[in-house]
Parts: sequence; C-alpha cells; structure tokens
Amino acid sequence: MGHDNHCCRLLRQALLAALIGTASCAAVAASVPEDLELLQKNILGGREDAFEEKEWAEAESQLPPAPVDGDLVPIDVGSRTENRFAVDVQSVTYGADDVIRYTLVITSSGGVRNVTYEGMRCETAERRVYAFGRRDGSWSKARKSEWVRIVDNNLNRHHAALFKDYFCTTGGSVSDTAGARRVLATGNPAAIAR
Repeated sequence: MGHDNHCCRLLRQALLAALIGTASCAAVAASVPEDLELLQKNILGGREDAFEEKEWAEAESQLPPAPVDGDLVPIDVGSRTENRFAVDVQSVTYGADDVIRYTLVITSSGGVRNVTYEGMRCETAERRVYAFGRRDGSWSKARKSEWVRIVDNNLNRHHAALFKDYFCTTGGSVSDTAGARRVLATGNPAAIAR
C-alpha cells in the first residue's frame, strides 16, 4: 500500500515536471500554490480519483527540542520585511505522511523572537502550526492547529518562500529528511534554475 502511494506520488511529480517543461512563460510566472492546483487539475483531468490514492492520514509527531542558535539556518524571504527568518535544521523531518516538519524562528528588528513548530504539505500547498515555543524552551500546543492554504503576501511571505524556494518547488520537491535539510543551506536547485 505504501509502495503504491509512493509510486503515485513519483508519477504525479514526473507528470508535473513534464507539464512545467512545456508550460508557457505566462503560466510559469503565476504564483506556485495556484500553479500547483492548476497543474494537478490538468494532469488529473479534473478527476479526484485519477490515481486511486487512499485517503491521506496525518502521522503522529513529537515536538522537537528547543532550537539552538548554532542550528538555525537563515532563509531568504526577500526584502519586504525587516524580520529575520531561520529554520532549526535539526528539527526538520520528512514524515511517512509526506509532511515536512520544522521549527521556524522569526526575529523582529527589535530583537523579539517567535518560535513555532510547523508542518508543510507540498502536495496540497498547505501549512499547519503545531506549537509555539516558550522562553524557557518548552512548547505550548497551538489551540487552533489546522491545515491552511499557503498564501504569498507580506504576512506569510516566509511560508511562501519555504514552499516555493526550498521545500516544494514544482519539479524538485524534497522527498526525504536529508533533502529537506540540504535545501535549507543551498536553496532548491529547481527553484534556482527558474
């Protein structure tokens, strides 16, 4: 069953890559979450059951240790904000449920630090906050933890950057923990090539 889902995912990625290769410049310039939806619709021919995948179920996950400054990898979100963004590389995992989980650290220009433990689904262009970090290094579970669509705007630019430029680049999405950790430091080659 897991092998079938893996094969379906690989087939979908291959078809997405082929479609991207023949897409017009105008289509490539559109925002990635919308592109992803459009590409999936084109590939599946509008049929939800085209790959006959089993219903997705999220795996249980454990909260990681508090981030250590030496493990924080800065991520580039563009120049639209004075905040600094980093991901704790040691917290990054790629789950059996195809969710990339990571600790995100946002530091304001005034030095205020916000820490969240989050998940991202490349297939659906969604993210979820599991917990908020406290000053003492413990976690407070998010009261309203649900999957929400990734939107590229000033408030959520960091999520869009993680999606488009690191974890979920069309034709080059990461597929294991090592790959997810590697692209943090180097950027995703598929995103760089665009």
